[in-house]
Amino acid sequence: MPDASADEQPYPLPQAFEPGKIGIVTVTYNSGQVLPEFIESIERQQYRNFVVYAVDNASKDDTIAVLQGWQPKNLVVMANQDNRGVAAGNNQGIRAAIADGCEYVLLLNNDVAFEADLFGGLVEGLQQYSCAMTTPKCYYYEPKDVLWCAGGYFQPRLAYRNLHYGENERDTGQFDTPRAVTYAPTCCVLIRREVFAAVGLMDERYFVYSDDTDFMLRCLRAGQELYYLPELKLWHKVNSLTGTASPFSMRYGVRNRAFFITKHVATPFRQVALLSYAAYYTLRFLLCKDSYQAWKIKRKAWLEGCRMNRIA
Repeated sequence: MPDASADEQPYPLPQAFEPGKIGIVTVTYNSGQVLPEFIESIERQQYRNFVVYAVDNASKDDTIAVLQGWQPKNLVVMANQDNRGVAAGNNQGIRAAIADGCEYVLLLNNDVAFEADLFGGLVEGLQQYSCAMTTPKCYYYEPKDVLWCAGGYFQPRLAYRNLHYGENERDTGQFDTPRAVTYAPTCCVLIRREVFAAVGLMDERYFVYSDDTDFMLRCLRAGQELYYLPELKLWHKVNSLTGTASPFSMRYGVRNRAFFITKHVATPFRQVALLSYAAYYTLRFLLCKDSYQAWKIKRKAWLEGCRMNRIA
């Protein structure tokens, strides 16, 4: 398989750390409209041993002003001069949290709202199940009782496609049992610092989308167990900042799926998967599911993703 990136090398940990301290890493980009509810959710947390690392990727709106107006003692704002991408932003925050002696890192979107027991419950889950990572039950922001992710899993025979348990289902208690899962989006995942020593950081070549899928698959292969905790609840404003069918989201979604396959699927199945996806995008155009412009964007992005590991 292609060589791993430098970001995937085991991350060296300082010997000293503060037990129980959480480094909350959130990457902002034109996030001013969603930050007030995010800040409110953080302010009401019962668990207080945490520092927020807000990594801003050159927002053009009032994001920095909102963060500076918040000004709690446990907030660190890291303002980039250009948009480095979500993966690189997460890595900035992870490095800062570990350097500051955090025992845990919480990767957390800022287009979310959550209950007052979230942080403490995620820590308790790590201890109770002796696992490496924990994640809550995630709902769509609207309607609030419809599930977005009750943990997730990979499909190895479909090029490690990742799926969410319960997605788009109304919550009737069908996913109320805590359990080990193999995947969760890093919308909200609490991670022991030792995980980064085992698998490294996020692969910054993704920029945005699939970087968390890549990271979670590497964790799975390294034996880093993830637990889903349904008693903890979070509401996600899905695609509130990037949209669902913009040229940007189409390009990076398709490009990064191709890149992911070149990294993680062994030959000869790799070529089969790449050709199958390319045919699928063309079929969508022929069936009028995608416009000609959308097909062109996806075709170009697919070739770009294949070439990122020099496999075209």
